[in-house]
Amino acid sequence: MTKVIMNGCNGKMGQTITEICKADADIEIVAGIDLYDGIDNDYPVFSSIDKCDVDADVVIDFSNAKAVDGVLDYCVDKQVPVVLCTTGLSDEQLAKVEECYKKVAVLKSANMSLGINTLMALLKKAAQVFAPAGFDMEIVEKHHNLKLDAPSGTALALADSINEAMDNEYHYVYDRSQRREKRDPKEIGISAVRGGSIVGEHEVLFCGQDEVIEFKHTAYSKAVFAKGAVEAAKFLKGKGAGHYDMADVIAAK
Repeated sequence: MTKVIMNGCNGKMGQTITEICKADADIEIVAGIDLYDGIDNDYPVFSSIDKCDVDADVVIDFSNAKAVDGVLDYCVDKQVPVVLCTTGLSDEQLAKVEECYKKVAVLKSANMSLGINTLMALLKKAAQVFAPAGFDMEIVEKHHNLKLDAPSGTALALADSINEAMDNEYHYVYDRSQRREKRDPKEIGISAVRGGSIVGEHEVLFCGQDEVIEFKHTAYSKAVFAKGAVEAAKFLKGKGAGHYDMADVIAAK
């Protein structure tokens, strides 16, 4: 049995994870963290993680960037592994996460779905074929109109997968409205769309002369991310300090 503290328990993802855990005999949420207390959960809810006095094996964080520093401090202090799913972190926070890898187990993934993580592996292989052949690479991500950060963490992770395969020779371009120049062959364009209730859609285009290859992943519900986070928490229980990701979870299956 894996005992979990759910940070951001009353958000949409927190509630989805709560429902999944109720139906899974191998995992239990023993406490939740959320400023909003208008939901009746079957576990105690604290307004901040530093007020939590319940022992757990893992923390799952699906909150917001402002809450991440407190979560990291708590997990290092209590030596509790953390599944860090919150995106939109500042450069300073990302540096702090890097330091935490040395002190506690951290599973950080911009997207928890099996499909996206498989797509990352496919993109690495595709980039090694198409980039040297002069193909331009573009990423278009679409999300609901309530999402705060842009581009999405997943879009950046997809771009990073491509860039790593090409020895990090590429730079990212997010806005061309002020440009009056030809496209740099060494750029990866990333565009964000916000509208309606789109759960998450990511499209990667390799654009060559007279042909275009497209890779696309569409999430139809938040359950795909929640299921991944639950599996990640089970995997991370008892793990030593270090940086883990969904590839490790998939490899352990």
